[in-house]
Amino acid sequence: MKVRPCALVWRHSAGQTEILLMHYCYGGQDVFALPGGNPDRGEILPQTIVRELQEELGVTVTVGEMVLAGEMLLTQRNDDVLHVVFEGRDMQGDPVLNPTETTALGVLWKPVSELPSLNLYPNIGGRIQEWFDSTTNLGYVGRIEQQYFG
Repeated sequence: MKVRPCALVWRHSAGQTEILLMHYCYGGQDVFALPGGNPDRGEILPQTIVRELQEELGVTVTVGEMVLAGEMLLTQRNDDVLHVVFEGRDMQGDPVLNPTETTALGVLWKPVSELPSLNLYPNIGGRIQEWFDSTTNLGYVGRIEQQYFG
């Protein structure tokens, strides 16, 4: 099983809360992901998030509390993945894609209210909305049902 830490980075804009997402196209479909990536050997998860956001987007964040963790159990074509979402606070800089470090097509901000209707990787838009409504960390959420994006 692979582990993928990612950051839930948000801002308040025009009276709503928006989430920082990276835009990809897989199997002809638009897919959106929280920024993060794969840990290097000897790296703890918060260090991975700091490194990945610096490399891919040129920003720095303070990694806060864990919001949730959940597992995607995939087909034999892919490794299973444990997703661990942390708060990404106090972002410094404006996110700009570094194409030498990511295959993402773009970076954008989406309102929390739109997350459940997006092809989100991992598929936790409703959980993120729940977290913002309660501000209680969700802990282990079990299996994350995910559409496969060819």
